[in-house]
Amino acid sequence: MIANVLSIAGSDPSGGAGIQADLKAFSARGVFGMAALTALTAQNTQGVSTVHALPADFVGEQIRMVFSDVRVDAVKIGMIANAEIAASVAEALRLFCRAPVALDPVMIAKGGAPLLDPEAMETVRRALLPLATVVTPNLPEAAALLGRPEARSREEMAAQARALLALGPQAALVKGGHLDDDESPDVLASSEGLLWFESRRAQTKNTHGTGCSLSSAIAAELAKGQAISEAICAAKDWLRGAIEASGELSVGAGHGPIHHFHHLWTKQDISR
Repeated sequence: MIANVLSIAGSDPSGGAGIQADLKAFSARGVFGMAALTALTAQNTQGVSTVHALPADFVGEQIRMVFSDVRVDAVKIGMIANAEIAASVAEALRLFCRAPVALDPVMIAKGGAPLLDPEAMETVRRALLPLATVVTPNLPEAAALLGRPEARSREEMAAQARALLALGPQAALVKGGHLDDDESPDVLASSEGLLWFESRRAQTKNTHGTGCSLSSAIAAELAKGQAISEAICAAKDWLRGAIEASGELSVGAGHGPIHHFHHLWTKQDISR
């Protein structure tokens, strides 16, 4: 039986991040993807020009309609936009969701545009973090959630992962892609302690949507019944290949997208 996964996130019309990336990641990982939109953005690979948040009650109604009809095996939460939407999402999930939840606290776009209203931070901390099976912030996002300076070392990353765990999720994965180092380590804090995931930094600018895609791939693996650490391993292995194959795509002049279907499309499929 194929698992069903719901993404609750914003839209990226250029296709590299947001709901569009989530649905691609779900398909690439072999699950059926669904989407409840929180916001519309006008963006491309070079940046975001405009964000239009949807009415919070409409966001909640989308979620309710999915759960009233479809078995949901996991949920991914991405861009929330504002406090009202965060509260609506939290209420809907408390009422209807009994599945694993991967929370990617999207706050700032690759080009620097804010994607989360500062007033929403407390609602995310108070209402959404306790619902998460795993939360997957990068270093700036972890710092913002905790009200601390951005981690600059493995020791600080580990301390912030533990601090996030204390806010209520079952596990916290702090991603080290912003470290000033050739390595890009991630650290997982859970009731079992700390677990490090080691990787080399990819030498490419095609990293648009990597955070969205990783959390979606983790949600897909959780939907299949994988344990959190196993889900992260599988998702990171797939993401590494998607980043390495990103040069096969030609999308935009800025930070290009990863190649979600690198393991499915042959050279003959993409040749012209």
